Amino acid sequence: MHIVCLDLEGVLIPEIWIAFAERTGISEFRRTTRDEPDYDKLMAWRLGLLRQHGLKLADIQAVIAGMAPLPGAKAFLDTLRSRYQVIILSDTFYEFADPLMIQLGRPTLFCHRLETDADGFVVQYHLRQPDQKRHAVNALKGLNFKVIAAGDSYNDTGMLTVADAGFFIHPPPSIVEQFPQFAVHHGYPELLASIDAAAAGV
Repeated sequence: MHIVCLDLEGVLIPEIWIAFAERTGISEFRRTTRDEPDYDKLMAWRLGLLRQHGLKLADIQAVIAGMAPLPGAKAFLDTLRSRYQVIILSDTFYEFADPLMIQLGRPTLFCHRLETDADGFVVQYHLRQPDQKRHAVNALKGLNFKVIAAGDSYNDTGMLTVADAGFFIHPPPSIVEQFPQFAVHHGYPELLASIDAAAAGV
């Protein structure tokens, strides 16, 4: 039995924080896990930036409401789900993801939660567990599944390392240079072919 684990942002949907940066004109929000491998440091910085500019959860959700999956992502995911069980492992938040999950046909999503105050400002984030992608893959392997994983960023390398097969899709060159052990894909047909080949071999 095979399970495919995919990252969400940069793999199936655009980067939410980059879209938010473009909508607000605040370029600092463009910083993502592609740039900062320390997720706690990144999120603390983001929450401070939101407060500094007087931006609330509703402001982010308004941007997300106008977003769509990456071109070809829904068809790729539909094909993948017709062949394998698929779980999305993401470091986004349930408060962000729902509109895009609806557009993707509601695949299973494991991510985190945000806490807001009475005024709607984001005051804290709550990880489901630290390094959750790696833990999820290890747990699935412990249930005797063969796991194939794909992602694009620093925070995906843990799950790619422990998966039976791990692949990059749409990664920045800086990450490719640091992790040359993972094959790089620039399109969904290519990634699907590699997943099928890996499934046949593990």
